[in-house]
Amino acid sequence: MSARGMARHLDSLRFGATHRKVWILSALGIMLDGFDFFIMGVAIPLIVAKWNISPLETGMVSSAAIVGAIVGASVMGRISDRIGRKLAFRIDLGMFVVFAFASALAPDIWWLILFRFLLGIGVGADYPISSSYVAEISPRRLRSRLLIGAFSFQAVGQLLGALVGLLVLSLDPVPDAWRWMLAFGVIPALIIVILRRSVPESPMWLASVRRYDEAIDSVTQFTGRTLTIDEVREISEEGAVAGVVRPTEARVTRAEQKQLFSKGVRGTTALTAIPWFFMDIATYGVGVFTPTILAALALSSSANTQFIADDITSTEGAAFLDIFLVVGFAAAILLVRKLGLIVMQVTGFIVMGVGLVVLGITGFLPQDSPLQLALVFSAFAAFNLFMNAGPNSTTFALPAVAFRTENRGAGAGLAAAAGKTGAAVGTFFFPIMQADLGLFPTLVIIAAGCLTAAAVTVAFRARARAGVEGDGDARTIPVDPVRG
Repeated sequence: MSARGMARHLDSLRFGATHRKVWILSALGIMLDGFDFFIMGVAIPLIVAKWNISPLETGMVSSAAIVGAIVGASVMGRISDRIGRKLAFRIDLGMFVVFAFASALAPDIWWLILFRFLLGIGVGADYPISSSYVAEISPRRLRSRLLIGAFSFQAVGQLLGALVGLLVLSLDPVPDAWRWMLAFGVIPALIIVILRRSVPESPMWLASVRRYDEAIDSVTQFTGRTLTIDEVREISEEGAVAGVVRPTEARVTRAEQKQLFSKGVRGTTALTAIPWFFMDIATYGVGVFTPTILAALALSSSANTQFIADDITSTEGAAFLDIFLVVGFAAAILLVRKLGLIVMQVTGFIVMGVGLVVLGITGFLPQDSPLQLALVFSAFAAFNLFMNAGPNSTTFALPAVAFRTENRGAGAGLAAAAGKTGAAVGTFFFPIMQADLGLFPTLVIIAAGCLTAAAVTVAFRARARAGVEGDGDARTIPVDPVRG
């Protein structure tokens, strides 16, 4: 038996109740990242007013969770290749529960930065763990759609963040209201942690580490019945044909992160990591500060004393624009099998870049004019729509289908860490660059990054396709790693 044989059997299964449970609990973990992502955009103006912090400190508190996510994605992804998906699946959100609560009680800006960093470790860890888990239990015919569908819950989290932010600001319109916003995330996280206790281990992962009896037991939870002797023999014979990985070889494969940069794999590593870096600069740099950008361009009042009213107004505008995030994810799910991940990724990056340039130009138009308002919301809508119909979906899905079972967590973790590095760059430098350079140059620089990511995607596509080495489950990449 090998991961190849197990993959062939899993591909033949119908999508049942246990598949659905793993998928939903994975998606809900991504939802928490979306919630935290948006709620900080609402909370930051209140934190600035509460403690009168500088642009540098604003950048630090905005990016602290994202810096933690770099650590969580790179370390926990690799650890999940060793300890399994199930245990790692519970550890990551346990950290979210503890440090979301601690963040809400932070006594000053530096404690808040520390707690946000530790919370980010849990958030970042969930990316490679959830994507690997979904990829390993999904039938081939549904894999890309299920991955994008799980990631689409990020938009659900952002909408939840908008609703919570507006509710808290309406009920308690004071600077300290940010504490209630951050504390709210503890409730859904705790529920998800409890529910994750009952999921089975990934049978693909169990087969890859030669725990065959447990792998068969795990498969029975997905089939809803005990496997027949013939089915077990079929899996075992397929593994014998493919060749079984020796235990010592398996340990070395999982331990050596440098394998991701070996000749046969580095094209895939480049394709999955570099565009995700540039994508998250745009997604987080613009997304976290959407209320701030709207207030600066079109929705702010002239009185400095009205910052809470401005925060409510700009949050309402951002909530409206989040509708296009949901539409974008829906388009990605519907179009992925027809267009493929590469076409969606390149097109999305190009439209995102154009949208940011148009958005920056609106700053030179008369404020509150009908033309300015129309262009601001049109540019933001195009940015959000094509971001989620393109690279925000595809960069999450690509690592899960392109890497082998033995290093899928490490590969997905490295890609997610690269993305979170970009997110940290975007959130840390955005307020500083806006203060020093102005909004238009800042948006143009981010747009240039989007176009660079589109070029990198095209440049590394062929190398990644040539470098894919399948273990059976990699057959989800029919011909190349960008479709299906």
